[in-house]
Amino acid sequence: MGSAVKRARFPVLQRLTRTARLLILCRAARSVGQGALVADFALYLHALRWSAAQMGAVYMGGMVLGAGLTLLAGPLSDRIGRKPFILGYGVAQVLAAAMALATTASSWLAAAAVIGAFGRGANGAAGPFGPVEQAWLASDLADGDFGPVYSLNAAVGYGGMAIGALFGALPPFLRGAAPGALDYRVLFVLPLLGALATLALLVPAADPRAPPAPHRDPETGAMTTLDRRERGMLLRLMGINTLNGLGTGLIGPFMALWFHLRFGVGPAAIGPVLAVGFVLASLGSLGTGWLTRRLGMARSIVWMRFAGLVLLVLLPFAPSYGLSATCYVLNAACNRGTSGARQAVGLRLVGASRRGLAASLNTISMQIPRALGPIIGGVLLDAGLLALPMLLTAALQSIYLVLYQRMFRRVG
Repeated sequence: MGSAVKRARFPVLQRLTRTARLLILCRAARSVGQGALVADFALYLHALRWSAAQMGAVYMGGMVLGAGLTLLAGPLSDRIGRKPFILGYGVAQVLAAAMALATTASSWLAAAAVIGAFGRGANGAAGPFGPVEQAWLASDLADGDFGPVYSLNAAVGYGGMAIGALFGALPPFLRGAAPGALDYRVLFVLPLLGALATLALLVPAADPRAPPAPHRDPETGAMTTLDRRERGMLLRLMGINTLNGLGTGLIGPFMALWFHLRFGVGPAAIGPVLAVGFVLASLGSLGTGWLTRRLGMARSIVWMRFAGLVLLVLLPFAPSYGLSATCYVLNAACNRGTSGARQAVGLRLVGASRRGLAASLNTISMQIPRALGPIIGGVLLDAGLLALPMLLTAALQSIYLVLYQRMFRRVG
């Protein structure tokens, strides 16, 4: 009886291949360590007496490196397969976490953070090779399953990050209410274990066969109308993604530090709030997956993101930590909850032969402007302008939503 109910409510789960299930488990394994470092990595660097601008420079370096790797890996994976890239990322994560556990020296820690993308919160994705993983997951999906499956995948990642953020509340209990820098270092065990788990899960995963070649005119070899349409849609998506990426980078990596500077709270208070935010983001992602069946993907994304935008404007003006935290967790549900559906929209714009390229372009068009955000946001935080990064983010995302609705309302 129980299995029958499960099939009725979640029929898409019954259609997932073994490899798709393994990829979703990999996301879960990575996400715990990522969630812990979202909660504590900026606080760790603050305890080491790094400025917010220095943190922003490290975040920017990681995003620029990631954008370069993404640009290369996505199209290349369309030709040689997905698995080598995701295995290589797992090995790199093992090395980065081990380096962070071994030393607090600024140069080595900065290098580890750039390689490991510490503190940025990729929702369990494979860093710069996340687009490769997205294309891999899409290899056996029916068109109608894209929205629900990618929303489920995102929900699993947010659930793991919630668990990790709870681990981020532990440092004050190690040696008192004001943890020192060394108390944070134990958390790097989590991304290390997560990377080892993903390597073990990936071994039996089947690499997809080579996708069909792009459509070309049989006489001239030129791209057909379908390919030109795909190119136009991707260029539009990349254009508006710059607004979303810049806005996200202004404050996203600094939320734990922002709460600390605004209200004087530490990891014991911040970790649980971030955990609740990730739990609600997970539920929001499942809700978005449900909405995509009824409203379509683009309309679901716009309505969810609009609600999150209102909460983002209210957040910096909340008079207490409790109210501010409430705005934050509800914003997380509405804003982050659309990430899986947004990935699905990008992949639905093209045929199977271009999905690695499409996922890469979708990602780097956000990553490059997002790399500028932490520098600007860090300078504003150092200057004590705590509300301004959020208001700038809200302005950029307002324009993004208007354009997104106009361009993609028929997708999904």
